Amino acid sequence: MSAGARDADADAEVPVATGLGAPALRVLTEADLPRLAELEELLFAPSAWSLSMLTEELGAQGRWYVGVDAPQGDDTPPRLVAYAGLWFDGDVGQVMTIGVDPAVQRRGLGTVLLEALVARARELGAQAVLLEVRVDNEPALALYRRHGFEVLARRRRYYQPEDVDAFTMGLPLR
Repeated sequence: MSAGARDADADAEVPVATGLGAPALRVLTEADLPRLAELEELLFAPSAWSLSMLTEELGAQGRWYVGVDAPQGDDTPPRLVAYAGLWFDGDVGQVMTIGVDPAVQRRGLGTVLLEALVARARELGAQAVLLEVRVDNEPALALYRRHGFEVLARRRRYYQPEDVDAFTMGLPLR
């Protein structure tokens, strides 16, 4: 696994216009772990992070994980439908993950999450934001390119057990 500092300001909700009612970004907590693990499996199997990996990642030094809830209707509480994580090591921000439930993809949530991670990296004084992305993930590549990320390198066989290459992409912030 690859890491946000948490403070009072990080817990503020940010309104988001996505066609899902009035969702807001919020910092993820341990209570989100079961749903987070469910989304991981749905989106990233067979290389999904396990519950123990997610637990460790969520509480690790320098990490900042946020999510978006969507209303479920009736009296059912809102449900986590999208999430993203940033690791700040003191120099650069690293996008750890961005995941959006397939039921709400193509509604701008990936953009909202990526913009939040970049904004957080700027707040923390990062020189750049880096990420790895599968070379065959065209929607993600398009998202990152639209936001100014450029391919820096190719990492052979990065994603296991699928044996798929990754691009390392970067966005300078200074």
